[in-house]
Amino acid sequence: MMIKASPFSTFWHMGRTTLRWLISGWRIVLFGMLVLSLALSPATYQRENRHAIAYQIVLGTLQNLIWFSVLTSLVSLILIRIVVVTALSYGLSKYALEMVVRVLVLELIPLTAALFVALRRTLPDGVELAEMRRRGDLAQLELQGVDPIRREFFPRAVAGMFSVLMLAAVSCVLSLILAYLSIYGFTHWALPGYTRVVGQIFNPAVSMIFMLKTIFFSLAVSLSPLASSLYDTRETPLHSRSKAANELAAMVRLFFVILLIEVASLLGNYY
Repeated sequence: MMIKASPFSTFWHMGRTTLRWLISGWRIVLFGMLVLSLALSPATYQRENRHAIAYQIVLGTLQNLIWFSVLTSLVSLILIRIVVVTALSYGLSKYALEMVVRVLVLELIPLTAALFVALRRTLPDGVELAEMRRRGDLAQLELQGVDPIRREFFPRAVAGMFSVLMLAAVSCVLSLILAYLSIYGFTHWALPGYTRVVGQIFNPAVSMIFMLKTIFFSLAVSLSPLASSLYDTRETPLHSRSKAANELAAMVRLFFVILLIEVASLLGNYY
């Protein structure tokens, strides 16, 4: 026998869900303000903290940069070939380069870099910090006179931001080089026309939107998982069903924020 949910219970559930999302969003804002205050504090850059920041940046960027550059180069070659062949078949070869730059460099690479860093680095960092918090490791650091926010959270947040920016920058340059070689070959005679087309695409408005989108991607990828691990309840068991649901909600929330940023950039570029 099926029991129909009353309208009151449905609205109550929707209200609780909305309230949880609002609280989670406010916590991300609070954590972002905390990271900003730490970034402006001279005490954050003491010797031990500098070592932790440098270690996390190298650890989070080096391996991801190599793999992401290889994968991006392979995918870029495939997409460039598809776009060029399709443009030639429809007699639109003069628009092939512009399509490649707009689709690949402006839209796909920053989005892919953010998702790659989130799955490979910041989401696992959030889980690791949540486990450290429940085991009491962060409390032990406080007893030793060490600020766990400066020592553990801030370096990972900075590393996540730096990774997204570095992966996006390097991959965009590689894609532009591969686009030139795929369309014009190993010759320098087409370089003036190529740079003119790329320069027309990256006008001041598009360049500003591109930079802002990449920066907001890096902030979302870095702050959202770490804020969830910082403000999670201590009473939640490590392997409980509610903890798994909270981690899934944090992942969905992160992807939702990334989607909003991407939609806003599309509106800014094409409307």
